[in-house]
Amino acid sequence: MHRTALKGFSKVFGVGATAIVRAPGRVNLIGEHIDYCGLPVLPMAIRSAVWLAFRPAEGRTVRVATDIDGLEPCTFEASGSIHPGPAGDWGNYVRAAVQAIGPPCGFDAFVTSDLPVASGLSSSSALVVATALASIAASGRGQPAPLALAGELAEAERYVGTAGGGMDQAACLLGRAGHALRIDFDPLRVEPVAFPAGWRLVVGHSGEPAAKLGDAQSLYNLRTRESASAAVSVAATLGVAAPPAGYPALLASHTVTELLDAARRALEEPLCRRFRHVVSESERVLGAIEAIRSGDLSRTGGLLNASHRSLKCDYEVSTPALDTLVGAALHAGAAGARLTGAGLGGCAIALCEESSLDAVFGAVQAFEAARPGPRIAFVAEPSDGARVWSDSGADISE
Repeated sequence: MHRTALKGFSKVFGVGATAIVRAPGRVNLIGEHIDYCGLPVLPMAIRSAVWLAFRPAEGRTVRVATDIDGLEPCTFEASGSIHPGPAGDWGNYVRAAVQAIGPPCGFDAFVTSDLPVASGLSSSSALVVATALASIAASGRGQPAPLALAGELAEAERYVGTAGGGMDQAACLLGRAGHALRIDFDPLRVEPVAFPAGWRLVVGHSGEPAAKLGDAQSLYNLRTRESASAAVSVAATLGVAAPPAGYPALLASHTVTELLDAARRALEEPLCRRFRHVVSESERVLGAIEAIRSGDLSRTGGLLNASHRSLKCDYEVSTPALDTLVGAALHAGAAGARLTGAGLGGCAIALCEESSLDAVFGAVQAFEAARPGPRIAFVAEPSDGARVWSDSGADISE
């Protein structure tokens, strides 16, 4: 893909790029819709990525072109306050990164990707990260610490109107080959968790887009408000001084059983179910980390299954297509399967051992072939995080 990006840049801008960025997507093993509640999650960066070839330009004009179908070139002035384009404009992710990075600096860039768009694999955050790294390099500044940059870009992405957490940016920047990442928040921390060599993770597409736009964005933002409101009410019932979305304080002072009992007293539906998903998912993340480290595939798979049930019934972000895809993978022999990403479409993951891979992969492919939409089935491999290379091939990410 790097050659595609370099050739595309030369074709559009008439000169050669001086550097290139690779920013990977991610799959989230477990811990869905709880990063914005300040609770640990367990994603991993993958090989599929956004590639961005770029060259510094005089002045403050940013020009970005792409070969991704349906996306028009994006041009704007890098200033202190960059006005967003229309809702749904892909260029708003570029603007978000440039505005966050500062000081203003112009550059030309060409974007290509083998990361499916609107699939729940964090293509939007990968674009934000790639653009930010290009903007920093074009300005001649040294690269900031990845952990600090991840925090900045999590805030920056809210420019597009999605009230998300910081999982995607941290996974993209701090991914490590062969490992998932335990990501904690407030403060942001990352701990590698080795992914067992004999395990396989199959990714398949539901056939439905998972774009965080329009009604989907509204529902996503509603869930963030519901989860925060539920935490405040339960904290008041228990006499815990917790800020909005104060789940870490609640879980530090009470067991999950105690919290669920308090939620039944304090909350009406659907807030009680929203609260139940958040605290039970947090418990599943910690259990999955233990199970992965001990090589317990069966337990890990069971936790993935429980996560999907909770996302379907308590958080209501699954779809019939995602449920069918998960069921097909389990029927074929997967140890566990669930939606990955925000849901409402996009992808599901299926965990299996090597001996079951052909059957599980075949079931996922058959599901995709029987439905309209992308056919992207692949086996995810834990990947390193984002990097920047000069035209000489030198890594300039450090």
